[in-house]
Formats: sequence, structure tokens, C-alpha cells
Amino acid sequence: MNIPYDAVWADVQFRLERPWVELEASGRHLHLSRADADALLGPGVPLTPVHNLSQPGQYTCAERIRVIGPKGEFPAFGIIGPERVQSQVELSATDALALGVKPPVRLSGDGIGTPGVTLIGPAGRVDLKSGVMIAKRHIHMRPDFGDRFGIKDRQIVSVRVWGVRGVTFNNVAVRLSPDFDTYMHIDYDEANACGFYKGMIGTIITDKK
Repeated sequence: MNIPYDAVWADVQFRLERPWVELEASGRHLHLSRADADALLGPGVPLTPVHNLSQPGQYTCAERIRVIGPKGEFPAFGIIGPERVQSQVELSATDALALGVKPPVRLSGDGIGTPGVTLIGPAGRVDLKSGVMIAKRHIHMRPDFGDRFGIKDRQIVSVRVWGVRGVTFNNVAVRLSPDFDTYMHIDYDEANACGFYKGMIGTIITDKK
């Protein structure tokens, strides 16, 4: 994709005063607990890594799961490993409409009060009682990056994205950890809204001038 020169120049100017972050678009995916993986794939069957993701230790898996909602289904839902403490389904708002569920916008791991769906794998079935959510837009950030710019864990910031469909994403949660690399994650609905392309940069706006 050709990026307009004026958009590039505007971003360069903005970076002189603000921290910036690379954006990544995250499609619908599933995190599985070991117990649910055993039920769906077979006892002790490991997840098969296929492609490493930007966050250290995270990877896409070869296995696919059927996800069924009240009104529709996805026959080959992707899994991100490794296993989690609790299973979790992350969707865009468009995906949720297709399934017929009404999940809240939440940060990963906050499944209290969320709806469930049915999961079917080659070895069995799991009826999730909760865990379906629209992932809140967020930034994975290394602590040294946060320290440099005075950004704290769980701080809410905005991110300005330049380009033909440039937007400002508000209510972006920051998550700091030495286990992270610094990237912002948005879902495909948000990616379509801003004309996302690989390598897209956004400038972080805090309440500090």
C-alpha cells in the first residue's frame, strides 16, 4: 500500500513530541485452558505452534475449533497458545453479531459477567458459561518505554493514527510488563475503520503536554 507523503511527514513531526507505537490487527481467536483443551483435543494432546506472534511466547496454533452461538457459528476458529488459566473467546463486534451474542468490551482475563458459547473439537465439546468478549483496544508496553514517557500500568491514553482514514482511538488501556514487546492491538473492525496496513504507526497522547 502506498502511504501518502503528507501523512508520513505529519507523523514524523508528531513523533518529535510524542511517544509512538506500532499497531497490529488481531482477528477473532480463542485461548484455551488445559482442561478445555483436553476435552476438545484429547487428554494431554498439546497445542501445535505454527507462527510466533509479536508478544514473546505467544503463537498461533494448527488446531481449529468450531464455535457455535445462538444464531450462527464459525467452523474453524483459531487458537492462540500457550494454554491459559481460563478459556476465553475474543471477537469483534461484527463477529458477535454473526454468532448472536452480546459480549462486553473487556481487557483479556476479565471474563466475569460475559456470555458463553459452545466449542466443538475433534475429541469433544465444551459449553463455556462465560469468557466471550470484545477485546478492549490496548497497548502492550515494556516498562522502560513507559518510564521514558511517564506512562503507567493500566493508564488510559489516546492514539492518533495518520493516513487517508486517520482516526484518534480513545480509551486505549496500557498494560506494562517486562514480558511484553511494545505494540498496540486493535480488532478487525477498528482496523478497517483506520485503513490499517502492516507497519502502521500511531502516536500516543496522554494528558501530559
